[in-house]
Parts: sequence; C-alpha cells; structure tokens
Amino acid sequence: MPRPPEIHGHTLDAIVDAVRRHTGLTGKQSISSIGVLVDTSDPIRGPGDDGAIIEIGGQNIVACGEALSPPFVQADPYGAGIAAVLANVNDVAAMGGVPLGIVNTLVGPAEVTREVMRGMADAARMYDVPIVGGHLTERPGDASVSAFAIGSADGVLSMANVAPGHTLLFACFLDGHMRSDFPFFSSIDEQADRFAADVRVLATVAASGAAVAAKDVSMAGALGSLAMLLEFRGLGADVDLERMPVPVDTDFVRWLISFPSYAFWVVTEPGTAQRCVDLFGAGDLTCVPVGEIGEGSSLTISVGGDRLEILDFATEAVTGLWA
Repeated sequence: MPRPPEIHGHTLDAIVDAVRRHTGLTGKQSISSIGVLVDTSDPIRGPGDDGAIIEIGGQNIVACGEALSPPFVQADPYGAGIAAVLANVNDVAAMGGVPLGIVNTLVGPAEVTREVMRGMADAARMYDVPIVGGHLTERPGDASVSAFAIGSADGVLSMANVAPGHTLLFACFLDGHMRSDFPFFSSIDEQADRFAADVRVLATVAASGAAVAAKDVSMAGALGSLAMLLEFRGLGADVDLERMPVPVDTDFVRWLISFPSYAFWVVTEPGTAQRCVDLFGAGDLTCVPVGEIGEGSSLTISVGGDRLEILDFATEAVTGLWA
C-alpha cells in the first residue's frame, strides 16, 4: 500500500486531527451565545470580525477587546500584559487599522497586577500605542485581565468581502521561539524594536486596496483562524501546506496550532496578490500565496496531489454566529 502523504514529518490525517481537537478552536463554539446581545447580520460593524467598525465623523474607528487566559496570567503575568496589548493591536491591524489607544481591566493580587502592568507598559512602547485608562482592583485570589483597543482605518479589511477566486496569503515574522508551556510562538525579543512598523503594514495594505480581508492568527491557530475568516460567507478554501512558511527548528503541527506574535491571513483579488506580497516584503516580512478561496464550502489542506478536508461549512460551524 502507498504511504500516506506527509509534510514536515506529519501526515495530513494527523494534522487534521490536531487542528480539530485544538482547544483554541473548539472553544470558539461558545461564541454563538452572544447572538442574544447583538445583531449578527453585519460582521463589519460587529460582531464576528477581529474588531467592529464604528463610523464617527466620516472616519472608520475600529473597536476590539481581548480577555487573557487565567492560567496564562497566573503562570506569566508579565507575558500576559504583553499579550493583552499584542492581541488587541493585531486585531486592529487585521481590520486595516492603526492602533490609537488601549484601556484595560485588572483584578487580582497586587504582585500579579503590577507585573501585568509592567508587561503592558513595555508592549505599549514596542507598539507605539498609548495606554489611556482602565480599571484596577487589588484583591486576593485569581487574577482577571482584559484589554480593549481603538484604532482608525482608511481602508477596512473584513471577512464580508471574501469571495470565490480570491487569493489566500499568509504573512508572518518567522524569527522567534515556541514556548514550552503554552502554544505561543514568541518573537518579542527579535521583533521588539520593529513591532510598531510591522503591525502598521496591514493599514498600508488596506489603504492601498491591495487586500480585501485579513485575520490575525490567534488562539485558534493558523488553520482555525482561517476557518473563522471563512465562516461568515461559508466559503471553503484549499491551503497548500508545501507553501506554508514555517520557522526553522519548529514542529510543523505545533506551529499550525500556535498563537504567533505576528501572523496574519490576507485575502486579495487575484490581480493584487503580488502588490500585497511586495508591501510586506518591503518591511522584511514573509508573505506567501498559499491557496485560493473556492466555490464550495469545504476547507481543505493539500500536499502534492493529495487533499484532506478539515471541515465543511455546509454541515459544521466554528463560532456558530452565522448559523
């Protein structure tokens, strides 16, 4: 019998299984419950995309927020402070925006919240975005950390714009290391002095018209985040794993389910894909076309001539917001 296809030492079956079982993806199913609070018909104005667009005085304002995993806050409060800013800035960028300010809410023991604030302060300097306010309660017990951001967008990138025939690109920064305790690929040390410029490349891409949609790779991992990008339109795509960038000395499956400091899916019209690649490349960032949005509803991965389905939006959901 022929051997099953492999990529970087992993079979397609093993990759699909790891992606589908990843708690960063399966945990998104509870998001459907917010349908009782908000109108889910328009992802551009929220909810559903990385942020919501609010039009104020003819300007597109991006609003978004993130809560940090309590186990992560407990294990590494300083890192959680950095992640709180990083996640919000990436969400603003994925909407085509430039970050304007961060607010936060911190509850927990003083020794924890002070380390969180130290991380937030350092991240704010890295990203050149001010922390403009928030809430702090010092008390014994488990810590709770959330942060929120606003930004402005000359051009808006949104999942609502995705259509069959569009080109799918993966943009990332590949220098860094995989944490051993949590599935985070950190480039904090390597990218610290360039984060501010790197995260603003998405706004340049959006304003230029080179892309129509984007999504940052976060807790759901690369393929899980792609599924979230595709879910609103229920469109499938095929990702050529042989073209996916991967950091050196990094396990491929762990990379695919990790939360990198800097990684984005970008969707373009076929004729503007190279312009998008060039804009990221001008900043010494990796940006590679890895697939195409299809007519069907199945998200697949492929190696050579072999293809395997991850999920089918005709019968499955990620967040369930659009059911």
